[in-house]
Amino acid sequence: MAPLPAKPAMKERILETADRLFYLQGIRAVGVDTIAAEIGISKRTLYNHFPSKDALISAYLARRFVAPRPSDKSPVEQILGTFDSLERRFSSKDFRGCPFVNAVAELGEDRSVRKAAVEFKESRRLWFRDLLVQLGVAEADALATQLALLVDGSIAQDLVRNDPAMARAAKEAATVLLRNAGVKVGGTSMAAKKRTKKPRHSSIA
Repeated sequence: MAPLPAKPAMKERILETADRLFYLQGIRAVGVDTIAAEIGISKRTLYNHFPSKDALISAYLARRFVAPRPSDKSPVEQILGTFDSLERRFSSKDFRGCPFVNAVAELGEDRSVRKAAVEFKESRRLWFRDLLVQLGVAEADALATQLALLVDGSIAQDLVRNDPAMARAAKEAATVLLRNAGVKVGGTSMAAKKRTKKPRHSSIA
């Protein structure tokens, strides 16, 4: 008979529960009492692993700070695939927006929370920039910022409209930005079209 899988360590159980409740219900709305009761432990047990709610919040944000996985796909596919992933995420019933933006909205006066959010957003922007550099884009830094804004804008629009198609609209806008930067996306780049376009000749009557 195969052995039963080991239960996750108590610290991980606490963090998993806090992650779910903080994200779905809000950080301010969920107290350590609620988290402890959800797991079936005492507050003392929880505090043995996380000495304060602030420590638990920091661990929650660190858990959400996941770097993009290495990919064999081309830089263009990776960039545009971001918006495909967003559309799938928007379709999920438990989607509640960006956890870092949510944390700042609730706890913006906390410098450590704001710092974690800025670091996360900047890491994503730099990920775009590195891919754009691979594509030879001249203004990679500026375009990376624009792509990051499209990501955040589509998230905000989906939350307001409850419409996953907002990610598709952002992907179409990203495609235009890439082509305008000379990147070939599913065909000839916009820059290449400009170079090969024949000038119009007007005749004088």
